[in-house]
Amino acid sequence: MKRPSTYDINHLFSAVLQLRTTEECQKFFRDLLTETEIREMVERWKTARMLAEGVPYTVIERETGLSSRTIARVHKWLKRGKGGYAMMLRRTRTTT
Repeated sequence: MKRPSTYDINHLFSAVLQLRTTEECQKFFRDLLTETEIREMVERWKTARMLAEGVPYTVIERETGLSSRTIARVHKWLKRGKGGYAMMLRRTRTTT
């Protein structure tokens, strides 16, 4: 697969920013992604939430079906990534 241009990446992110409701997100992401890709994203997000709550890897593995390697990767990004997980964890904590 060819590496996408910065323009195309930013265009996708701009499109996501135009979504207004959960229903719009569901429609757009279902057209954009396969069901498997959506499930993978859901499980990674669930993993980030569980890690932030201090849930052990073994419990996360059992709950999500993700490998310990994927959980470790999410943990690494949670601690030393771009800050996206931490930002969204803060935002969703205050809205739920």
